[in-house]
Amino acid sequence: MADVMGAAAGTLWTYLNDNGATSVTKIAKETTLDAKSVQRAIGWLAKEGKLVITTKGRTETISLK
Repeated sequence: MADVMGAAAGTLWTYLNDNGATSVTKIAKETTLDAKSVQRAIGWLAKEGKLVITTKGRTETISLK
């Protein structure tokens, strides 16, 4: 399971690196990751201190540090 989550984190990192700050919903729509995998990848990268998570209203925006 850790290798699957690590791969999802890599996919998320690459997406954010290429596209900049993006909503969680848009990430799930524009990548091959399902909603649970996106959340796990966010947790993985957040734990490593690689993300900035901004909330505006009901929308969370994720970006790389």
